[in-house]
Amino acid sequence: MYQSRRLSYAPAIPVQSLLGQVLGICATGLLVTGAAAWHFQNISFGVGIAAFILGFILLLAVNFTRANLPVSLALFYAFALCQGIGIAPTIGAYVRGFGPDIVVQAAMTTGLGMFALAAVVYATGLDLRRFSGIAMVALLGLIVVGVISAFTRWVHPELYAWLTLVIFTVLVLIDFARIRAGGDGLTPVQMALQIYLDAINIFLAVLQLLGGRRRD
Repeated sequence: MYQSRRLSYAPAIPVQSLLGQVLGICATGLLVTGAAAWHFQNISFGVGIAAFILGFILLLAVNFTRANLPVSLALFYAFALCQGIGIAPTIGAYVRGFGPDIVVQAAMTTGLGMFALAAVVYATGLDLRRFSGIAMVALLGLIVVGVISAFTRWVHPELYAWLTLVIFTVLVLIDFARIRAGGDGLTPVQMALQIYLDAINIFLAVLQLLGGRRRD
Protein backbone atom coordinates (compact mmCIF):
# COMPACT_ATOMS: atom_id res chain seq x y z
CA MET A 1 0.00 0.00 0.00
CA TYR A 2 0.96 3.61 -0.33
CA GLN A 3 2.10 5.88 2.47
CA SER A 4 2.60 9.64 2.23
CA ARG A 5 4.99 11.28 4.70
CA ARG A 6 6.02 14.44 2.89
CA LEU A 7 6.17 17.51 5.11
CA SER A 8 4.99 20.88 3.79
CA TYR A 9 3.84 24.21 5.12
CA ALA A 10 0.23 25.25 5.55
CA PRO A 11 -1.62 28.07 7.30
CA ALA A 12 -2.03 27.56 11.04
CA ILE A 13 -5.33 26.04 12.16
CA PRO A 14 -6.59 26.14 15.74
CA VAL A 15 -5.61 22.85 17.36
CA GLN A 16 -9.04 22.38 18.91
CA SER A 17 -10.70 22.26 15.49
CA LEU A 18 -7.93 20.47 13.62
CA LEU A 19 -8.73 16.97 14.88
CA GLY A 20 -12.38 17.28 13.87
CA GLN A 21 -11.47 18.48 10.37
CA VAL A 22 -8.95 15.71 9.85
CA LEU A 23 -11.21 12.94 11.14
CA GLY A 24 -14.17 14.24 9.13
CA ILE A 25 -12.18 14.20 5.89
CA CYS A 26 -10.66 10.81 6.71
CA ALA A 27 -14.00 9.23 7.64
CA THR A 28 -15.59 10.41 4.41
CA GLY A 29 -12.68 8.98 2.44
CA LEU A 30 -13.01 5.64 4.21
CA LEU A 31 -16.74 5.57 3.45
CA VAL A 32 -15.97 6.19 -0.24
CA THR A 33 -13.41 3.39 -0.19
CA GLY A 34 -15.73 0.99 1.61
CA ALA A 35 -18.60 1.63 -0.78
CA ALA A 36 -16.35 1.19 -3.82
CA ALA A 37 -14.75 -1.98 -2.44
CA TRP A 38 -18.17 -3.52 -1.79
CA HIS A 39 -19.69 -2.47 -5.11
CA PHE A 40 -16.75 -3.56 -7.28
CA GLN A 41 -15.76 -6.73 -5.41
CA ASN A 42 -16.32 -8.91 -8.47
CA ILE A 43 -13.87 -7.11 -10.73
CA SER A 44 -10.61 -8.74 -11.79
CA PHE A 45 -7.30 -8.27 -10.01
CA GLY A 46 -5.97 -6.65 -13.19
CA VAL A 47 -8.52 -3.85 -12.91
CA GLY A 48 -7.64 -3.53 -9.24
CA ILE A 49 -3.94 -3.08 -10.07
CA ALA A 50 -4.82 -0.42 -12.66
CA ALA A 51 -6.83 1.40 -9.98
CA PHE A 52 -3.85 1.26 -7.62
CA ILE A 53 -1.59 2.79 -10.28
CA LEU A 54 -4.06 5.62 -10.88
CA GLY A 55 -4.39 6.01 -7.14
CA PHE A 56 -0.63 6.44 -6.76
CA ILE A 57 -0.71 9.29 -9.28
CA LEU A 58 -3.56 10.92 -7.38
CA LEU A 59 -1.66 10.44 -4.12
CA LEU A 60 1.22 12.50 -5.51
CA ALA A 61 -1.22 15.08 -6.83
CA VAL A 62 -2.73 15.59 -3.37
CA ASN A 63 0.66 16.79 -2.10
CA PHE A 64 1.43 18.88 -5.18
CA THR A 65 -1.91 20.74 -4.86
CA ARG A 66 -1.69 21.30 -1.08
CA ALA A 67 -1.87 25.08 -1.59
CA ASN A 68 -5.33 24.71 -3.12
CA LEU A 69 -7.36 22.89 -0.46
CA PRO A 70 -10.58 22.33 -2.50
CA VAL A 71 -8.61 20.71 -5.33
CA SER A 72 -6.49 18.72 -2.88
CA LEU A 73 -9.64 17.49 -1.13
CA ALA A 74 -11.27 16.45 -4.41
CA LEU A 75 -8.11 14.56 -5.38
CA PHE A 76 -8.08 12.83 -2.00
CA TYR A 77 -11.62 11.55 -2.49
CA ALA A 78 -10.74 10.41 -6.03
CA PHE A 79 -7.76 8.59 -4.51
CA ALA A 80 -10.05 6.99 -1.90
CA LEU A 81 -12.31 5.79 -4.73
CA CYS A 82 -9.36 4.24 -6.57
CA GLN A 83 -8.21 2.57 -3.35
CA GLY A 84 -11.64 1.05 -2.92
CA ILE A 85 -11.60 -0.32 -6.46
CA GLY A 86 -8.04 -1.51 -5.93
CA ILE A 87 -8.82 -3.57 -2.82
CA ALA A 88 -12.22 -4.71 -4.12
CA PRO A 89 -10.96 -8.04 -5.58
CA THR A 90 -9.33 -8.84 -2.22
CA ILE A 91 -12.53 -8.00 -0.36
CA GLY A 92 -14.50 -10.13 -2.79
CA ALA A 93 -12.18 -13.09 -2.24
CA TYR A 94 -12.64 -12.90 1.53
CA VAL A 95 -16.42 -12.51 1.21
CA ARG A 96 -16.65 -15.55 -1.04
CA GLY A 97 -14.28 -17.58 1.11
CA PHE A 98 -15.48 -16.67 4.61
CA GLY A 99 -18.61 -14.58 4.31
CA PRO A 100 -19.11 -10.82 4.72
CA ASP A 101 -18.83 -10.95 8.52
CA ILE A 102 -15.04 -11.27 8.34
CA VAL A 103 -14.82 -7.91 6.54
CA VAL A 104 -17.14 -6.28 9.07
CA GLN A 105 -15.11 -7.73 11.94
CA ALA A 106 -11.84 -6.46 10.45
CA ALA A 107 -13.33 -2.98 9.91
CA MET A 108 -14.65 -2.80 13.47
CA THR A 109 -11.37 -4.02 14.92
CA THR A 110 -9.48 -1.40 12.93
CA GLY A 111 -11.82 1.40 13.97
CA LEU A 112 -11.73 0.50 17.66
CA GLY A 113 -7.97 0.04 17.59
CA MET A 114 -7.33 3.43 16.01
CA PHE A 115 -9.75 5.10 18.42
CA ALA A 116 -7.83 3.55 21.32
CA LEU A 117 -4.48 4.74 19.93
CA ALA A 118 -5.80 8.27 19.42
CA ALA A 119 -7.17 8.26 22.97
CA VAL A 120 -3.77 7.25 24.32
CA VAL A 121 -2.08 10.15 22.51
CA TYR A 122 -4.62 12.75 23.61
CA ALA A 123 -4.97 11.44 27.17
CA THR A 124 -1.27 11.00 27.94
CA GLY A 125 0.42 13.43 25.57
CA LEU A 126 2.51 10.61 24.11
CA ASP A 127 4.67 12.07 21.35
CA LEU A 128 6.65 9.67 19.17
CA ARG A 129 7.34 12.15 16.38
CA ARG A 130 11.07 11.97 17.08
CA PHE A 131 10.91 8.36 15.88
CA SER A 132 9.24 9.23 12.56
CA GLY A 133 12.50 8.70 10.65
CA ILE A 134 12.96 5.22 12.10
CA ALA A 135 9.31 4.42 11.34
CA MET A 136 9.78 5.53 7.74
CA VAL A 137 12.83 3.30 7.32
CA ALA A 138 10.84 0.40 8.77
CA LEU A 139 7.99 1.15 6.37
CA LEU A 140 10.30 1.18 3.36
CA GLY A 141 11.78 -2.12 4.52
CA LEU A 142 8.28 -3.54 4.85
CA ILE A 143 7.48 -2.52 1.29
CA VAL A 144 10.68 -4.13 -0.03
CA VAL A 145 9.98 -7.34 1.89
CA GLY A 146 6.43 -7.34 0.56
CA VAL A 147 7.57 -7.02 -3.06
CA ILE A 148 10.16 -9.79 -2.65
CA SER A 149 7.70 -12.06 -0.83
CA ALA A 150 5.13 -11.61 -3.58
CA PHE A 151 7.44 -13.56 -5.89
CA THR A 152 9.42 -15.78 -3.52
CA ARG A 153 7.16 -16.41 -0.47
CA TRP A 154 10.15 -15.31 1.60
CA VAL A 155 8.01 -14.19 4.53
CA HIS A 156 4.90 -16.00 5.72
CA PRO A 157 1.77 -13.87 5.08
CA GLU A 158 0.77 -13.98 8.75
CA LEU A 159 4.18 -12.73 9.87
CA TYR A 160 4.02 -9.97 7.27
CA ALA A 161 0.58 -8.98 8.58
CA TRP A 162 1.93 -8.75 12.13
CA LEU A 163 4.87 -6.63 10.96
CA THR A 164 2.42 -4.36 9.16
CA LEU A 165 0.35 -3.98 12.31
CA VAL A 166 3.37 -3.07 14.43
CA ILE A 167 4.76 -0.50 12.00
CA PHE A 168 1.44 1.16 11.28
CA THR A 169 0.53 1.23 14.97
CA VAL A 170 3.64 3.33 15.52
CA LEU A 171 2.72 5.51 12.53
CA VAL A 172 -0.79 6.05 13.93
CA LEU A 173 0.68 7.23 17.22
CA ILE A 174 3.03 9.56 15.36
CA ASP A 175 0.26 10.95 13.15
CA PHE A 176 -2.12 11.66 16.02
CA ALA A 177 0.72 13.28 17.97
CA ARG A 178 1.35 15.48 14.92
CA ILE A 179 -2.31 16.51 14.84
CA ARG A 180 -2.26 17.21 18.57
CA ALA A 181 0.81 19.41 18.07
CA GLY A 182 -0.91 21.46 15.36
CA GLY A 183 0.01 19.57 12.22
CA ASP A 184 3.74 20.31 11.78
CA GLY A 185 2.87 22.45 8.75
CA LEU A 186 0.71 19.84 7.01
CA THR A 187 -2.73 20.70 5.67
CA PRO A 188 -5.84 18.96 7.07
CA VAL A 189 -6.12 17.01 3.82
CA GLN A 190 -2.54 15.75 4.07
CA MET A 191 -3.05 14.73 7.69
CA ALA A 192 -6.32 13.00 6.82
CA LEU A 193 -4.49 11.17 4.03
CA GLN A 194 -1.93 9.85 6.48
CA ILE A 195 -4.57 8.65 8.96
CA TYR A 196 -6.53 7.14 6.06
CA LEU A 197 -3.50 5.18 4.83
CA ASP A 198 -2.78 3.99 8.35
CA ALA A 199 -6.35 2.71 8.65
CA ILE A 200 -6.38 0.95 5.27
CA ASN A 201 -3.11 -0.85 5.92
CA ILE A 202 -4.15 -1.90 9.42
CA PHE A 203 -7.51 -3.10 8.08
CA LEU A 204 -5.88 -5.27 5.42
CA ALA A 205 -3.43 -6.71 7.97
CA VAL A 206 -6.26 -7.55 10.39
CA LEU A 207 -8.24 -9.09 7.53
CA GLN A 208 -5.23 -11.26 6.65
CA LEU A 209 -4.88 -12.44 10.25
CA LEU A 210 -8.58 -13.20 10.64
CA GLY A 211 -8.57 -15.13 7.38
CA GLY A 212 -5.53 -17.11 8.48
CA ARG A 213 -7.22 -18.12 11.72
CA ARG A 214 -10.32 -19.31 9.92
CA ARG A 215 -8.24 -21.42 7.57
CA ASP A 216 -6.56 -23.20 10.48
